[in-house]
Amino acid sequence: MSTPLEMRNDLLGKKLVGELEKRNFEAYYCKTSAEAMEKAFALIPEGSSVSWGGSVTIREMGLTDAFHAKNYKVVDRDLAKDADEKFELQRQALMVDCYVTSTNAITEDGVLVNIDGVGNRVAAMSFGPKNVVVIVGMNKVEKTAEDALTRVRTYAAPVNSMRFMGKTPCAVDGVCHNCKSPESICNQMLITRNCRPAKRIKVILVGEELGF
Repeated sequence: MSTPLEMRNDLLGKKLVGELEKRNFEAYYCKTSAEAMEKAFALIPEGSSVSWGGSVTIREMGLTDAFHAKNYKVVDRDLAKDADEKFELQRQALMVDCYVTSTNAITEDGVLVNIDGVGNRVAAMSFGPKNVVVIVGMNKVEKTAEDALTRVRTYAAPVNSMRFMGKTPCAVDGVCHNCKSPESICNQMLITRNCRPAKRIKVILVGEELGF
């Protein structure tokens, strides 16, 4: 027997698939992260070059470890020895066959909303990699783009700043100050309202709480 939350996620997830397809995304709904991982591997042929950013979602799923264990050409910035090598790997990630990420938020009508510190992730989402696979838990669904931006600035950004041990006002008190801190992670904003070329971005919605 499904719980009320599972029923809500299933219904909204299936509706969102339709909304995303209207915007030329390729979209799927999976009830669990295990199913989502299977779907991701079905979309990314073995032998492909793959990379990712700092997504908590794909790490929680065990997806990054699985890419290393399988037959993929991995560009992994987490293996960099220093900041210079990390930057170079982030640049290489813009040329891979498939970039895997989550999204900070998604609206009920299928718009992706993201904010970045350096901009490597939003750059990859908008241009560069041949394909992008976005995996997003249903906890990140918001009514409108304005609601989505509020979620990112007031919730996701403070949590991520704490995760990265940033020296920002929100890392001190958990509240967005609309700061101009040198370590701000709210520098590049990307609203993806349609996918062009069509189906370049594949969105896998997951009926679980994943990421921030």
